[in-house]
Amino acid sequence: MIVAPEGATVPEVTHHRLSVNGTELHYVSAGTAGSAVLLVHGFPETWWTFHKLIPRLAESHRVFAVDLRGFGDSSHGGGPQDNATLAEDLHQLIERLDVGGVHLTGQDVSGPATFRLASTHPDQVRSYAAIETTLPGYGMEALADVARGGLWHVGVMAAPGIPELLIGGRERDFLARYAFPALSADPGAVTDDDIGEFTRAYAQPAGFDGAGGVYRSMLREGEDIQTLAEEPLAMPVLAVGALTGDFTATTMRQVATGVRAVHLEGVGHYVALEAPDQLAEVLLGFYRDIDPEA
Repeated sequence: MIVAPEGATVPEVTHHRLSVNGTELHYVSAGTAGSAVLLVHGFPETWWTFHKLIPRLAESHRVFAVDLRGFGDSSHGGGPQDNATLAEDLHQLIERLDVGGVHLTGQDVSGPATFRLASTHPDQVRSYAAIETTLPGYGMEALADVARGGLWHVGVMAAPGIPELLIGGRERDFLARYAFPALSADPGAVTDDDIGEFTRAYAQPAGFDGAGGVYRSMLREGEDIQTLAEEPLAMPVLAVGALTGDFTATTMRQVATGVRAVHLEGVGHYVALEAPDQLAEVLLGFYRDIDPEA
């Protein structure tokens, strides 16, 4: 169902809502031809993290960017919020879109959900691009270990009710003064308008539900991910690293058979916001090598 945007938008996209797997997902679409691309955000993000990238990809592809359940303008509250459930949401979304196999892209903490989708439904995934991410069982849990360089907000997000207690009413400060500056290489790449849109999304009632579920799931699913990885991904895989260096590539080489690695120099963690032109060039070249019609 096509809907009016609830927050920021760009002229190139159309907004939709779709009921799948006991929840209602919000997603945007752009482009009318070419193979399909599905973009999946991390934290503290929504589909908006890809708003500069989508028009570039849509010149030659049908592009979809989704708000995961509990994030953005998708449904909040109620039902399971673990990464296996998010993967099933994505599986059903792709089925309903009826676009064939997609070029799947997961950024940041959407790595576990997107990997699960690629592993359990390889017929739906034409290729898999992992951007600045890793997996439980392969080092992702270390992000919560503040004694060894981990990030304090991981534990906060994973503790039920604590994000609302500590950050509620201060969402803009959290985003503008910590989350984005701490992990960006270019302070000006994430604009005030971007901060405003992300603040709107996370200041909603139950606005941190999605993040809490993702982080709690991440901390307990390492063995499940390792079991899935016993049968490595066979589709082409692109590992895009930036701020974290070869962290993404190191992980993907343990769980997939054919991995192409790219490192973007001088780019921070929020690659789609900070370097949309570079990322588009990398992704489009990857897609061209895969799509026979190209």
